Amino acid sequence: MKRGKRYLEAAKAVNRGTLYDSADAIKIVKESAKAKFDETVELHVRTGCDGRHAEQQIRGAVVLPHGTGKSVKVLVFAKNAKADEALAAGADYVGGEELIPKIQNEGWLDFDVVVATPDMMGVVGRLGRVLGPKGLMPNPKAGTVTMDVTKAVNDIKAGKIEYRLDKANIIHVPVGKASFTEEQLADNFQTLIDAIIKAKPQSLKGTYLKSITLTSTMGPGVKLNTAKFL
Repeated sequence: MKRGKRYLEAAKAVNRGTLYDSADAIKIVKESAKAKFDETVELHVRTGCDGRHAEQQIRGAVVLPHGTGKSVKVLVFAKNAKADEALAAGADYVGGEELIPKIQNEGWLDFDVVVATPDMMGVVGRLGRVLGPKGLMPNPKAGTVTMDVTKAVNDIKAGKIEYRLDKANIIHVPVGKASFTEEQLADNFQTLIDAIIKAKPQSLKGTYLKSITLTSTMGPGVKLNTAKFL
């Protein structure tokens, strides 16, 4: 893969043979984020899990102390009093059955997170083929299937993010923006890594955290010393 001059210049700051502690990694990632936009700082955790086994699936959510630096649009499936509650909490869109054709037929996906009250899951289930592959399907483990729509919307707006294994058993999550201070990124990183460590499946034998990498959208990856988190 051909790399641009900016990437190659930034990569010089990273010693490939070194496993960094989180403070040094954050400093390097921040300094190497030189794109013309505010790059996202990302965390990639390669686990020893086998997601094909249900008991080794990892999925959860956590509120980052300093948010993600991104404004998030929330769609809530609710009716009556719960719909009013969702609007009052600051949901961007609230509706029910009438949204099905808009999403299914018109391809409307102008939202980042979907929340639903349990009684609306029958309706939302019909959108499984559209929302599922995009990771937008509400899920009780992520706190997006709930009667407490006020808390759900408030948490998401405050910087709640979901973490889960991909098909390669890697967790990819945003830590914040390159414009954040090192302290803000460190707080967010610690909150994320604590949640991921806590989510370790009891049935897992062998190494849980195989590698931890911090990177910015356009920058090089910086590998962390996993021994610090065991």
